[in-house]
Amino acid sequence: MFVTCLDLEGVLVPEIWIEFSKAVDIPQLARTTRDEPDYDKLMQFRLDILKGHGLGIAEIQEVIATLEPMPGAREFLDKVRDLGQLIIISDTFSQFAKPLMEKLGMPTIFCNELTVGEDGTITGWHMRCTPSKLTTVRALQSCGFETIAAGDSFNDLQMIQNSKAGFFFRTTDQLKADYPAIPALETYDELYEAIASAAACC
Repeated sequence: MFVTCLDLEGVLVPEIWIEFSKAVDIPQLARTTRDEPDYDKLMQFRLDILKGHGLGIAEIQEVIATLEPMPGAREFLDKVRDLGQLIIISDTFSQFAKPLMEKLGMPTIFCNELTVGEDGTITGWHMRCTPSKLTTVRALQSCGFETIAAGDSFNDLQMIQNSKAGFFFRTTDQLKADYPAIPALETYDELYEAIASAAACC
C-alpha cells in the first residue's frame, strides 16, 4: 500500500506569495522556501512586510481567487489518483487553499492555519505539526503505507529523502546541484511515470 505525497505551490499551482508580490508590487514578498529554508523566519519576514504596508488576509485572498492551477496539473492529479491514494502536504494555509483545491478537483490537503484578527490583519500562524512534511510521511508509514513524494523546495527535502521514492519537480539549479541523487523532473508526464514505476514496486 502506498500514498503519493505532493507539494502544492510550485508543483500544482503558482507560488502564492510570488503572485501576491507582483499584484501589490512588493518584490520582497516574492521570497519563498526556495530562498529561505527557515520557515518561521520566512513567515515572520512576510508578516512584518504585510503589517508595514497595511495589507491583510482580504488582499491576499483576492489575488488567490484569480490564480489557476498550472497547465496540466488537474489532469495529472486525476491520473495519479487512479494509481492510488494521494495527499497534498503543504506549508500553505487553509485560508489560502480552498479555492485552489476546488479548481484541482478537491484533493485531500494537509496544511496549516493563519491567525487573523477581526480587522483582517494576519497576526501569526499555527503549524499543523513540526516538521510538518517529515512528521506526516512518518505518520503514514507508521500506519503501514509506503510514501512516494515530490516537491520543489527546501521544505520538501525531508519528505522526499524519507520516502520509498522521492523526486524534485521543477526545482532550482542549486537544489539539483546540492542533492544530485534525487531525480529532478520537469514535466507532469515524467513525474507520473516516476510515481507509477515506484508504485509498482510497493
